[in-house]
Amino acid sequence: MIYINQVLQSVKDSTRIRIIEIEESYVYIVNIDANTSMPKKELYSSLITDIEQKEWLIITDPFARGVAEEDLTKVQIQKRDKDWEIIQTYCLEHMNSLLQKNGREVKIKEIAEELNVTPTKVKKLLSRYWQRGMNKNAMLPDYANSGGRGKTKKLSHDKVGRPRRVTINGEYRSGINITDEIKTQFDHAINKYYRKSNNYSLKDVYHFILRDFYSDRYKENGEIQYRIWESNRIPSYHQFYYWFKKIEDPKKDIEFRKSAKEYELKHRPIISNSKVETNGPGTRFQVDATIADIYLVSSFDVNRIIGRPVVYAIVDVYSRIVTGIYVGLEGPSWLGAMMALDNMVADKVEFCKQYDIEVTKEQWPTNHLPEIIIADRGEFEGYAVAGLINNLNIKIENTTAYRGDLKGIVERKFRTINGKVKQKAPGAIQKEYRERGDRDYRLDATFNLKEFTALIITMVLHHNHKIIDKYPMEKEMITDSLVPTPINLWNWGIHNRKGRLRTVDRNILRLNVLPRGKATISRAGIKFKNLLYGSKRAIEEQWYAKLKNKSIDIAYDPRHLDKIYIPNDNGLDYETCILLEPSQQYKMDFLEEVVFQQQLRNELEEEERSKQVQLTINTDTMMDQIIKAAEQKKKQALHQPTSKKQKLAAIRDNKANEKQANREEEKFDLSPNVAEQSTEIIDFTSRIKLEEQPQKKSPSRLMEKLKRKRDEEFGKDE
Repeated sequence: MIYINQVLQSVKDSTRIRIIEIEESYVYIVNIDANTSMPKKELYSSLITDIEQKEWLIITDPFARGVAEEDLTKVQIQKRDKDWEIIQTYCLEHMNSLLQKNGREVKIKEIAEELNVTPTKVKKLLSRYWQRGMNKNAMLPDYANSGGRGKTKKLSHDKVGRPRRVTINGEYRSGINITDEIKTQFDHAINKYYRKSNNYSLKDVYHFILRDFYSDRYKENGEIQYRIWESNRIPSYHQFYYWFKKIEDPKKDIEFRKSAKEYELKHRPIISNSKVETNGPGTRFQVDATIADIYLVSSFDVNRIIGRPVVYAIVDVYSRIVTGIYVGLEGPSWLGAMMALDNMVADKVEFCKQYDIEVTKEQWPTNHLPEIIIADRGEFEGYAVAGLINNLNIKIENTTAYRGDLKGIVERKFRTINGKVKQKAPGAIQKEYRERGDRDYRLDATFNLKEFTALIITMVLHHNHKIIDKYPMEKEMITDSLVPTPINLWNWGIHNRKGRLRTVDRNILRLNVLPRGKATISRAGIKFKNLLYGSKRAIEEQWYAKLKNKSIDIAYDPRHLDKIYIPNDNGLDYETCILLEPSQQYKMDFLEEVVFQQQLRNELEEEERSKQVQLTINTDTMMDQIIKAAEQKKKQALHQPTSKKQKLAAIRDNKANEKQANREEEKFDLSPNVAEQSTEIIDFTSRIKLEEQPQKKSPSRLMEKLKRKRDEEFGKDE
């Protein structure tokens, strides 16, 4: 429900309007902050809907003040009464016409002519009347300097609640009651300012409330300025804080001010533990990776620092025992996770031997598959996970982004490892930021990858035999006098709880965790990443000839492209394919190197193609020129055969003559530096005498024809 003279404020841009008239289906409004504002017509139902949807807020009338006559000057009273008389006498009787847009300008001009003033003067008087409450004091010339600033005002209702103890000029300021409209303003300001990433304090939000809802607006040097009302007309900070606490929503506040991830990670209620979701060893394994807080050196040269290693760990949720680790330079990525999964099913006695650590089967008895693996979204959302799910029947539960707390057990283990590393190992990161003059801890790097792995194994073995603080013990465990160490819990769970432990051949696991791809069969071999492979089975079944099943699924190791593997339908074995001779140049390369070289080749070819177009055009142009020259020469040649038969009949002889001439030109002369012989000069007279003498037989038909041709040409000259 809305009323005449009610003031609303826009949530979108803080525009303030006053309702000056209500008809059956329409309302008339004016902007109370504009210099001059004429009425606008709006649908009643539309305005009601906007108020219900909190697009407009009902606010306190900024011009509703109790102004005492004794506080006004004579000049103010005279101007007010004069302007009020104009409104009463000349405007109110024409109010229906002045509300309508059509005809308003004409009516204002008529009123201006009667008063002998400008239409602008009439507009300003009407605007002040509508904007400031449509009463007599609305015509006061300047509210900013009137109303008895600093003196107690009479309000229509007494303030409830605890009275204020602070006095101003010896008088108590009672304040205002918090109405539903003011609560709506509080709620709007909290959503607009407090629940934002700007992280405004409650004090800041309170100031925004006073600025937006409890201030006079005026322009100074073209900029909007705000003058806060007297303290008895505004809510106090304590009132705002009290109502904030009543409507406070900690979850929403943290999610909007920080993020939903921040709330879930650090502020959500913890009413359970990870063990509740397990019923024995092997039900759930948690896997995660971290970058160790230490710098390592090369195994080839201790003076070369190679950076920080990646540590993967897999932990059984029920017993807290570490079931698999990987320390290396791969990841965090699927390759690193794949290596940790491979270690999960490995014989730990043999694994420790590689690092000169002697253990027994009882000290680290894990080499099993779990029922469920809890992992990050990144590594365990790819296509390589399908083999684990489909062939090994392992469920993958991916945590939401930035929710490391959902893998709390393995996360705590990493904190312990990094803490121990910082205490003892040289080259460890001691603090996040080095100060000027501090020694660079990277220069202290001492461990290579193998030595650091041995260090991690030592800490894992210690963890597996260490008492777990605050472990949720079961009654049966206490009855059996069980000390809650990971080894004891693992063994006790196997004997007393079902668990979900399974074993698998290590090669089968590797086959199922290796990345998958598509290869094509061609006559040249099995093609994958533009590399060619061959296999015994492909030859026996004549794949290259039949070209059946042109596309096949394969498994490959990106670090070792010498071989790829074709899994069989049963998922229990595979066919090995060997790199063929045309692709042997890539034998020692990683997949990234192969892809890079192929991309580089494509880029070079693409760059050259633009030049090739120009080369082709130039070649075509030269060919056309040569052809035209040859055609022109043919047209200009003399003694052309008169018939097609003559042309075709002489082909054999013409070829023999041409061959003989070419041999003279093409012959090799390996001793070109010979003495020059004098050239014999024959005059025409001696030539005639020679012709009269009997001729010897020509050494060849070619020479004979050449002489005959010469004589014919000579006779023409004569």
